[in-house]
Amino acid sequence: MGNTLIFNDLSENIDSWQGLPLSLNGSEVVPLDYNAGKTGWIIYGKKLNKTLLSKFQNMLAIPIVIVSSWKIKTYQVIRIAGVMPKKAQQIANDLGIDVSIIDNLATLKAKGLLVMDMDSTAIVIECIDEIAKRHGSGELVSKITEQAMRGEIDFATSLRKRVATLKNADVSILETIKSQLPIMPGLPFLIKELHKRNWKIAIVSGGFTYFANHLKSKFRLDAVYANELDINQLGKLSGKIKGQIVDAKFKARTLQNLANQFDIPIEQTVAIGDGANDLMMIRIAGLGVAYHGKPKVIQKAKININHADLTGLVCILSASLDSQG
Repeated sequence: MGNTLIFNDLSENIDSWQGLPLSLNGSEVVPLDYNAGKTGWIIYGKKLNKTLLSKFQNMLAIPIVIVSSWKIKTYQVIRIAGVMPKKAQQIANDLGIDVSIIDNLATLKAKGLLVMDMDSTAIVIECIDEIAKRHGSGELVSKITEQAMRGEIDFATSLRKRVATLKNADVSILETIKSQLPIMPGLPFLIKELHKRNWKIAIVSGGFTYFANHLKSKFRLDAVYANELDINQLGKLSGKIKGQIVDAKFKARTLQNLANQFDIPIEQTVAIGDGANDLMMIRIAGLGVAYHGKPKVIQKAKININHADLTGLVCILSASLDSQG
């Protein structure tokens, strides 16, 4: 390609670019002989093309070295050399794409462990809100749920308060919700990709076993931990939880226990969730990801998926397979 390459020569479809790595600075493009090692960061998104990349670089206002690019389903992934600038996250957010650091990333070249939250992560809904809506305590429960997710009140207390509003709800309500459980887009693909590579997958949820066990059998998950609703002999909820409550500490401890049980080093563990209840496991995992997180979680997590569906986690982990790494 020589050094005469100009930006206009490049196709809108980044995946068809030849001659990477190259440096991009405004409309100036310079092919490079460069070995990035294992460091760097990625940008990814369904709509990521030359025009959007150019906007991103202009808003960043510094040259970027594009090391490599690849596709994960309909997502374009671009690997960039060096340390990710602080403002990259906000710029990506404004443009409707995602970014992630990839230093010290869990690798798909070895077995690993994924621990997922369930409500608003593995599935689209908050199950307790759905039960409450059908039972008539919806508004009350929504208020308490939001407070708990923002970390304003203790999770265990809030859960007991919310479950108490479900007293006398018929078990048929749970059955209806379970039969229509909306799976988070990208989840089947994520699970399929990890199963192919002998990863273990678990759900550890502040939600309920009634739904988590259904996901376990549907997706052949290795373990699920969630709260158990007490159901009386008449098939009605008693308004109480049976056994131990799955809170932030329980989630973090379970991630460590599962890693030990499956003989997986902590560097090869991934935790993903959206609420304050997930922060502790996100912090201790080798790779902790906030998925469409609440503001407090976005603020504290190193890696956020704000726009992509769960395919985004495959985009991040796929950087470990990049031949430049």
